[in-house]
Amino acid sequence: MEFITIDHWDYEIWNSWCPIYEEAFGEKNGKGKPIIRNMFRKFQCYFHLIRDYTGVIAIALTGKLQEIPVLLIDYLAVDKKRRNNGIGRAMVQYIKEWAIKNGQFDGIVIEVEADYSIENQKRSLFWQMSGFIKTDYIHHYKVVPEPYRAMYVKLKPDANIPMLGEEWFRHIGYFHRKSFQRGS
Repeated sequence: MEFITIDHWDYEIWNSWCPIYEEAFGEKNGKGKPIIRNMFRKFQCYFHLIRDYTGVIAIALTGKLQEIPVLLIDYLAVDKKRRNNGIGRAMVQYIKEWAIKNGQFDGIVIEVEADYSIENQKRSLFWQMSGFIKTDYIHHYKVVPEPYRAMYVKLKPDANIPMLGEEWFRHIGYFHRKSFQRGS
């Protein structure tokens, strides 16, 4: 498997990345191409992908949060035909190692749907098994019906990063607002 990260908009990467993204998030009102492209123009974002001999098998979109040295995993998905084979865990491990080598991140955060469906409980367990700590706070966005919870992992034992969900969502909310704003 080949692991790739790029820090700029690239049409070829987008075109190879997009089918898995659309499969996983297309019906869930994921960010559209113009918004993601604009994110790369506005602040530090990264495309991550895993390729093998068949093509792209897993993708992630991450971005640096403002004010704190934390990487937000905005989206992560594995090709539907390749799920439950450790590829998602491999992607998370790769992102952790990449973030440590990058040198500017003390932690990683993700927001997960917090309703009590079996599917969401499995997702939450996946992140816990990947070393992420679940916060207690449940956040309700005004623009989407699902409640969310922050989960985070420290990349350094002495990392000075938030541990309270309310504080995480202040940073995550700013990231999302900035993503959707026009201009710089």
